[in-house]
Amino acid sequence: MKISMYQITVPVFIRFLNNLNAILKKGEEFATAREIDPEVLLNSRLAPDMFPLSRQIQIACDLAKRCIERLAGLDVVSVEDNEKTLIEFHDRINNTIAFLETIKPQQLDDSEEKMITLKLRDASHEFKGMNMALYFSLPNVYFHVTTAYNILRHNGVGLGKKDFIGNLPV
Repeated sequence: MKISMYQITVPVFIRFLNNLNAILKKGEEFATAREIDPEVLLNSRLAPDMFPLSRQIQIACDLAKRCIERLAGLDVVSVEDNEKTLIEFHDRINNTIAFLETIKPQQLDDSEEKMITLKLRDASHEFKGMNMALYFSLPNVYFHVTTAYNILRHNGVGLGKKDFIGNLPV
């Protein structure tokens, strides 16, 4: 059986964004129980030169959305990074999931060989669609969700591997 571009991207992104929502919720519960301002968690980072939790969430959402927009030949629409509260960050994640749920498998058909140019910092990189998905977008979404998990865990939120992995599909 051939695996489709849709199967390797959309359901995977949705799963990990749902997991991100769940670990963020655990962070929220942790902050409430300890009377910690949630902004403390949102501004936390693992190292001085790393982005804080808030930016990890924004980047994970952007990477998933932009990958699918490019593969489907849609306009890449920027979302303002103006979230300040946990509710707004949950909304950002939920809006990204809602967008992904609108995508039909046929929209990604034959995007494996599609040439896609990404401007990253000061350089442009060309990818075939399959390579962009497998070697750029998926690893980057995993990285930023993992980093969000690690920031919360580092701050004492009771998270385990199951929170990151989520419920396994059948």
